Amino acid sequence: MPSYLSQSWLIDRRHALKALGSCISLPLLDCMIPLRAEEKAAAIAPKRSAFIYLANGVHSLNYQITTEGKDYQFSRSLKPLEKHREVITPISGLHHPGALSHHHNCISVWLTGGKLGPSDRNTISVDQKMAEVTAQHTRYPSMEVAITQSSLAWTADGVQLPALRRCSEIFSSLFDEPKGGKEAQRRALRRKGSVLDANLAEVRQLEQKMGAEDKGRLEQYLTSVREAEIRTTRADAWLDTPLPSISEADRQRTNRDIAATLAGDYFRTVYDLMVLAFQTDVTRVATFSLGGEGDAIAIPEIGITESRHQLSHHGGDAGYMEKLTNYDTFAIEQFSYFLTRLAETKDLNGKPLLGSTMALFGSGMSYGHSHGNANLPLVLAGGSDLGLQHGSHLDFNKSAKGFGGYTFGPDGALTTSHYQVCSRPVNSDAHMSNLLLLMAQRMGVEIDQFGDSNQVVTI
Repeated sequence: MPSYLSQSWLIDRRHALKALGSCISLPLLDCMIPLRAEEKAAAIAPKRSAFIYLANGVHSLNYQITTEGKDYQFSRSLKPLEKHREVITPISGLHHPGALSHHHNCISVWLTGGKLGPSDRNTISVDQKMAEVTAQHTRYPSMEVAITQSSLAWTADGVQLPALRRCSEIFSSLFDEPKGGKEAQRRALRRKGSVLDANLAEVRQLEQKMGAEDKGRLEQYLTSVREAEIRTTRADAWLDTPLPSISEADRQRTNRDIAATLAGDYFRTVYDLMVLAFQTDVTRVATFSLGGEGDAIAIPEIGITESRHQLSHHGGDAGYMEKLTNYDTFAIEQFSYFLTRLAETKDLNGKPLLGSTMALFGSGMSYGHSHGNANLPLVLAGGSDLGLQHGSHLDFNKSAKGFGGYTFGPDGALTTSHYQVCSRPVNSDAHMSNLLLLMAQRMGVEIDQFGDSNQVVTI
């Protein structure tokens, strides 16, 4: 660990955020005090959310559901979710306007609804907005997992949170006692607090000499320091609360590392970790990125040795398109496993986790070959206890004026003209942020707008 005292204050900001992990923007509340944590958790029914990202879009012709409403037929790629029909809502036609001209930022704005031009910085992601509400009840505000470095989570001042990849590290961060014992950890946390205090004092001395532009940067820095201070104080308070008891079977299932060539085993282990984190209520918000737009992994175990990025830029090659469909189906099979585990696992109140957990699976891109960012592939699952009513295909394309419907060839399959639907929004008002707003509200976030939302989706 580098010495904070030897760095400039601009470097301190980045190191502090990375070292302290995810941030929240709430003061220390009574319910964070260990003696009251259990009592508070029992009084409030937990609400949870998980977000799973699939890079580079999908093979649109084999993914698209073409019938809307309750009588929809599952597409080839989505077939693994058919057994979950009553607890899922496939969604078509949503888009992020801010990502349309910046295709490499698809993953960055997926949960923020931000606009990332050359001079823009990102806005807070919806998972972190939720964490502002849920973190007062849990040991950790949120959980970030990513196969690569592409975390889905962004703080209020546009800083991307670090993510963990190795399953053993994820388990250890959630369920193992701190190395060296609690008192050593407490001393380390208080040293961090002292360093932050010293940095603040130094910055205040510089403030008198700053121009307007520097004062703007200073305010961003101070926001980060305040978040880091809150994070440190919370971690200190939770040290006196016993860690949840983990069964030996759960420990063996999740506290292990899996070779990258066994993608299915890895995906399912991460999903098991997310279920375990929700079940023990150590956190109520989680994100899982299956890879970034340029670095999503291959899946040798099903004969896919190419990267997902390579397959998505298929150039019309039939072999690549078939492999991309197989990759899509494989990833959706693992998501189906996650839903099954949520449905069969009881929370601390004895109710199935799936009822209190919203899980959003999807991508910030639709048609990877042309970087098409309209008609995003999205599936929202769970959350019936939060008022969601599933069982239908929600299609914003068909509700748009002037949409002539999907085009089919003589064989009954979608034609390549469907790629136009995936490259330019059919319904310009159908923003993905409208869906994120719904999820935030169901989590108890008291907001009327999120990102570039213009209304709230009804499910």
